[in-house]
Amino acid sequence: MDTVIEFKDVCKAYGEHIVLDHLDRKVEQGAFVTIVGASGGGKITALKMVNGLISPDSGKVLVNGEDVAEKDLVELRRSIGYAIQGSVLFPHLTVEQNIAYVPSLLNRRDHGRTAAAVEKWMEIVGLDAALKGRYPDGLSGGQAQRVGIARALAASPEILLMDEPFGAVDEITRSQLQEEISRIHREAGITVLFVTHDISEALKLGTRVLVLDGGRIQQYAAPAELLRAPATDFVRRLVAQERRLCQLPDDQLADCEFSGAASVHVA
Repeated sequence: MDTVIEFKDVCKAYGEHIVLDHLDRKVEQGAFVTIVGASGGGKITALKMVNGLISPDSGKVLVNGEDVAEKDLVELRRSIGYAIQGSVLFPHLTVEQNIAYVPSLLNRRDHGRTAAAVEKWMEIVGLDAALKGRYPDGLSGGQAQRVGIARALAASPEILLMDEPFGAVDEITRSQLQEEISRIHREAGITVLFVTHDISEALKLGTRVLVLDGGRIQQYAAPAELLRAPATDFVRRLVAQERRLCQLPDDQLADCEFSGAASVHVA
């Protein structure tokens, strides 16, 4: 597998607070990497470095082998999907216009292609076509989040960044959205970085889980490996509840199912 994203000895600090401490990690094409850890551990900082919203103090972040610091950031961001908690839609644009925003910038003269992308992604994320003309203030929380995901995917990006995208919706809607994003990942083959405070969600969605604490990698592994062999005390505390819920021997933990409902509370 080709490397799509690479953090090379990345450091970031705000005053005396170290956010990322010599972060080194390669992310392979098609991986669904969930990033989890205690608050202030560097999760969102690492995510935002991929599309240049935050710059490292030292080290490099590479996307497809190119240093983000040397890229045209407008062009880069148009090629990377970005979905955040609460969706943050443009309030003066309809659902259709919100989803079409980036494709219309990329295909200024090809309106048919943009319209087709809107229809495709509305269907994929489970949005009724009748919602096209509705404005964000007329949507439910779940509908708005689906619009945000469709907008992030409408330009068919190779990389999708997700910053706690399901944190503001009810548990039923959250479960539905988790199923949708898993299906989209399987079908589209995109590379996903997904920040969450919910260890169950991280284990349920990720093909790999990146655990950060104090700006350092505690473990990077498949969910079953994280449960079977926690690499540090921090990871062991993080997954302790999930191990109890599974009630399976270590060699069968790969068969455990996760609800996506347990938040991280690690001292």
